[in-house]
Amino acid sequence: MKQREAKQHPAKPRVAKQLFLVLAGVALLAGGVDPAAQSRGPSIQGVWQTVEITIAGANPRTITVTEPKQYLTIITAKHYSRTEVQVEAPRPVIADVAKATADELRTVWGPVIAEAGSYEVSGSVLTLHPQVSKSPAAMASGAFIVNTIRLEGDTLWIAQQRNQSGPYASPVTFKLVRVE
Repeated sequence: MKQREAKQHPAKPRVAKQLFLVLAGVALLAGGVDPAAQSRGPSIQGVWQTVEITIAGANPRTITVTEPKQYLTIITAKHYSRTEVQVEAPRPVIADVAKATADELRTVWGPVIAEAGSYEVSGSVLTLHPQVSKSPAAMASGAFIVNTIRLEGDTLWIAQQRNQSGPYASPVTFKLVRVE
């Protein structure tokens, strides 16, 4: 009996090693460690909230966003979406939209920005291609927005550079923090 055990014993480590390799392979396929993702480094993919807006140009200023939930940017592997409510005071609530004046509607809906589309990143350059927007001009054929980006940990800076019409006269830099 002892001889039989001795013959089976050397096979046990080999079976254990094979089992370990199979389980490690399954973990990789199931979304465990992705070596390609590790080599790519930090990613801009995620859910972001704007916390600061810096406007350059003739009247430069920096705005600290006190209600970051009014600014949301979602970046997936190929697409982006951003919504913003650009106000510094609460917007009025209109009880009956059908009876609202044009000025009342502008006050409520004018500061809302909505845009979604595809994007590409090349080094520190982020090019947006809007496909859906509150602004019809942003959806024009061939429309694009070129930005530079900087990512440090969970903070992302997006700085406008130009669009299909040329450089921005008063480019804006958005400072965002990752929320997911």
